[in-house]
Amino acid sequence: MDAAVSVSMTSGAVAERDDAHVWHPWSPVGPSSGLMIARAEGYRLWDVDGREYVDGASGAMNCSCGHGRAELVAAVGDQLRTLAHVDLSFGAHEPSGRLAERLAGLLGHGLTRTFFANSGSEGIEAACRIALNHWSNRGEPRHRIVSFERGYHGSTALCQSLSGLPAALPDLPSAVPVARVALTDEPRALTDPAACDRLLGAWERALDEPGAGEVAAVVVEPLLNAGGGVVFHPSFLAGLRRLCDERGVLLVVDEVFTGFGRTGEMFGFRHSGITPDVVVMSKGITSGYVPLSAVTTTDEVYRGFASDPVYGGLRYGHTTSGHAAACAVALATLDVIERDELVANARDRGAELLRGLGGLAGHAGVVDVRGLGLTVVVECSSAGTAARLREEIGRHGVLLRQQMSSLLAVPPLVIDAAGVRELTSRVLGAFAVAGGHAG
Repeated sequence: MDAAVSVSMTSGAVAERDDAHVWHPWSPVGPSSGLMIARAEGYRLWDVDGREYVDGASGAMNCSCGHGRAELVAAVGDQLRTLAHVDLSFGAHEPSGRLAERLAGLLGHGLTRTFFANSGSEGIEAACRIALNHWSNRGEPRHRIVSFERGYHGSTALCQSLSGLPAALPDLPSAVPVARVALTDEPRALTDPAACDRLLGAWERALDEPGAGEVAAVVVEPLLNAGGGVVFHPSFLAGLRRLCDERGVLLVVDEVFTGFGRTGEMFGFRHSGITPDVVVMSKGITSGYVPLSAVTTTDEVYRGFASDPVYGGLRYGHTTSGHAAACAVALATLDVIERDELVANARDRGAELLRGLGGLAGHAGVVDVRGLGLTVVVECSSAGTAARLREEIGRHGVLLRQQMSSLLAVPPLVIDAAGVRELTSRVLGAFAVAGGHAG
């Protein structure tokens, strides 16, 4: 029996086992989609039946350096053979210090002190705690956070309270009062500075809303990922920085998705020429090879925790916060990003991909095509239309991410010009098959 037949015969058993025992996150109860990925290399994936796909979703939107990078795999093994981990609450290891120093150099502008956790959700929760405790440490308690209604910042109870997205609405009472700002225009309009001025007006009203206590922090993504791939004109984040400065509010920027080159800059906030007070990073920090997140702030914020009445420090952490192997992989990931010039590649390949898919704006069922770096958004007329088109695109050998009524093409940052042309051709072919039935 040849290998192809053997794999084909076992694929049903693989799916059956999965359906019997695995509880998939963010998925309806019932049989899985049937997509069983067996291996990956670069920006390509193969399922258990040997079918090849272009990975337009970067794994979980985190595999920026591509699949199967030998140097990233080696970084895990080398560090585990030397030292797996030390609890950073009472000890230290070299990889965490080296990574924190490296992040300080990349971020600049006084962002020098980094706390490590394991996921974006944990990082956002840590950032919120830091922001709230910052004001208590100063003897000026503030209790409110302002975020986007369409924002998404994680799935812990505190993080879910920051979002107004239906799938992320919290089941538990909010730990802190949260004001959520709705979009003032359709997403496709927000690349225009006039629309962003209207949006800033809504933020100003939320920051000045009476009766809910002083605002401790604003938490915002440079690009709304789960909120439908919403791209803002650079003037928006610059204006929000100004509003925060005028009111003495901490600006927390969620770079979990956008960080480490995804937008064609090392960090998404760089497009607006601003400096946040707190930056939260995950996903691309290790290219998805191992879990890690980082929260970086100023030394001034850090030093203020000496006045904490219980510990004289931050009362938050996890068993594997700053795991040595994760930090080692992050250092290797940054080496790859810099050596292979992946930030510039994201900018150049993203421009090509946006041009290639731009004509879809006139297709039945499509209302807009927009992008920033290697994030290209095809906004559809409905979530149902997006789901049908995504399925057809999958049959043409490309995996895309659906966020609400939008399809996001977010391939690994290592994709080359030929890969962009292939991805574009397959997507266009899928739309040609869908024809006028997409809407």
